Amino acid sequence: MKPLETRNAKDRVIEIVSEQPDDASFDEILHELAFARMIERGLADADAGRVVPHEAVVRETGSWRK
Repeated sequence: MKPLETRNAKDRVIEIVSEQPDDASFDEILHELAFARMIERGLADADAGRVVPHEAVVRETGSWRK
């Protein structure tokens, strides 16, 4: 398997679809495609330093309960 950065979108979609069981529904396949894209975007954000420290998230979400 090629690293994520060197695969084109079509090859990645084919790979994800081929990994699904034969009885997977259209919606399940779309869900897997969207999930894979979200993971790839998150990894790219992390690599680029576009992250929020855990402590900041805890502070922010903790204030929602008040």
